Amino acid sequence: MSELYIGLMSGTSLDGVDAVLVDFAEDDDSQASSSKNQTPTHNASSVNANSRLNLKVLSHAALPFEQDLKLTLLALNAPADNEIHRAALAANALSAVYAQAVLALLDNTQLKVTQIRAIGAHGQTVRHQPGAHDGIGYTTQLNNPSLLAERTGISVVADFRSRDIAAGGQGAPLVPVFHQGVFAQPNETIGVLNIGGIANLSVLQAKGDVIGFDCGPGNALMDYWCMQHRGLAYDDDGQWARTGQVHGPLLQAMLSEPFLQEAPPKSTGRDLFHAQWLASHLANLNDISAVDVQSTLTELTALACANDVLRHAHGAKELIVCGGGALNGFLMERLQAALSNCKVLSSTERGMPPLQVEATAFAWLARQTVLGLAGNAPKVTGAKGARILGGVFPA
Repeated sequence: MSELYIGLMSGTSLDGVDAVLVDFAEDDDSQASSSKNQTPTHNASSVNANSRLNLKVLSHAALPFEQDLKLTLLALNAPADNEIHRAALAANALSAVYAQAVLALLDNTQLKVTQIRAIGAHGQTVRHQPGAHDGIGYTTQLNNPSLLAERTGISVVADFRSRDIAAGGQGAPLVPVFHQGVFAQPNETIGVLNIGGIANLSVLQAKGDVIGFDCGPGNALMDYWCMQHRGLAYDDDGQWARTGQVHGPLLQAMLSEPFLQEAPPKSTGRDLFHAQWLASHLANLNDISAVDVQSTLTELTALACANDVLRHAHGAKELIVCGGGALNGFLMERLQAALSNCKVLSSTERGMPPLQVEATAFAWLARQTVLGLAGNAPKVTGAKGARILGGVFPA
């Protein structure tokens, strides 16, 4: 059976789709499962956080969103008229971009669709409210996996988060066990910080356990402010923020957000950290410059993440940063300034470029589903137990 999987990730930054084609053939667990039984056994036991993943990323493709699609997806994060219709068409458009990314990977590697076991397609999160309203809550990732299967001729695994929420969990983050398999070091506590639109931290503990949770805003507020005041999708390398000054009272007011003080398990999204949240903090600050707001938002992201490292990753000597935030040199400097006893470094220095990590994680999650293995970690999400995640849409 093929051990080639594709992972597709479009995160809350709304910048586009990262796609990877991953070969898991060298993974011992995979070989044992595939060779002993062509039909996967459905084993919802906890994921083994001590097992090392052996994988190779054969190709990476990044496709940006067209501005109209980006604005549509952003608007769907808040209530508005005709949402069902708009969401359905956005899911179709998103799946078309996903299909283009898949074809780009195949073109890069000269592989055929029949050689790919499955695609793990995360979808685009537009609402994330676990445990809310009726005690169960929900999460919504726009996607049309049926259309993607039709467009590519490859089986698709999708809707990874809903089952964990149904089991009482947060549905997020789902990547800490993957981080453990890729970045863990024997007898060392390591932090892995993914800074997308929202930031999430994985703590790979020296004794082999793993915990993880969302820290708070990542790039979402910084990107929003940069677009509003400079017409740019993001602050390249943090150059604009570097020229400003941190506004102390604003920073302290934003750091007092209750979510930032909560104990894990916890997860969040644009449902909380959105333009109106920022506007409420700026309402009585008429004398603050736009560049000082950008500098303060950068410091907010850095401190929200660093505070969680200090609280939950005791003794960590290394913080590995992935996601788009790892490409922001000024943000990385501010993280290092707040963590004097912990080396802050890009995931590139540990063998995987920042923009490949999450997409590779969803290739791995698709593989878990296809093999009938659990994909969540109850200690991370708070779910009642290990669960097989997602649904399979056959080619």
